[in-house]
Amino acid sequence: MQRLKNKVAIITGAAAGFGEGMAKRFAEEGAKIVVADLNVKGAEHVAAEIGHQAIFVQTDVSQKSEFDELVATTMKAFGRIDIMVNNAGYTHRNGDLVAVEEDVFDLITAVNMKAIYHAARAVVPIMDAQGGGSIITTASTAGVRPRPGLTWYNASKGWAITATKSMAVELAPKNIRVNCLCPVAGETGMLAQFMGEDTPELRAKFRASIPLGRLSTPLDIANAALWLASDEAKFITGVALEVDGGRCI
Repeated sequence: MQRLKNKVAIITGAAAGFGEGMAKRFAEEGAKIVVADLNVKGAEHVAAEIGHQAIFVQTDVSQKSEFDELVATTMKAFGRIDIMVNNAGYTHRNGDLVAVEEDVFDLITAVNMKAIYHAARAVVPIMDAQGGGSIITTASTAGVRPRPGLTWYNASKGWAITATKSMAVELAPKNIRVNCLCPVAGETGMLAQFMGEDTPELRAKFRASIPLGRLSTPLDIANAALWLASDEAKFITGVALEVDGGRCI
């Protein structure tokens, strides 16, 4: 359908998992993709699989200078930014909240929270000058229905949801839509940390808490993000879309 034809999308954390799924799905719909990640090998591989309409940029989203360089590289390569996906994320291992070390807490806030601030400062002026755009953040069901063991991660995702709603109201006059996704845990590299460890027994227990009976997949999240980024959702802003198989009911 080419729902994103000629649009340019930056996707952070796109070397694997949900971000990789979004990058490939957006490209299928005609978008030019900037695969941004600290993992150079993974980002390069994803960009190569997509082909000529993608580039990769090694980026630490917690650092303003690197985010600014990411945006400058995107503008040099493609001349515009239509979609900004804040997908990069970090978590602590499931466990006692007082056992989480300060350096881990700082990294969670830098990647899950401060990176959204860096992104907004870098891309909002560009989108405003273009006449609009779409900002999408990967939040989590953890920010909607927090459970024990992931307190500081949960809090960071609650922050992301509130930031999304406030940004949506403030940026609406500029025709910049701001939404977030709230996925349930899925087949990504962070699954073991979310559960504490990855065992068949824990997977079965977690699946049992999801009414539709399975974990999320990168394609589930990519399809939801695609809709939010497309003109089909041009009247949608400030939404925290639960992609969770009914987990948050």
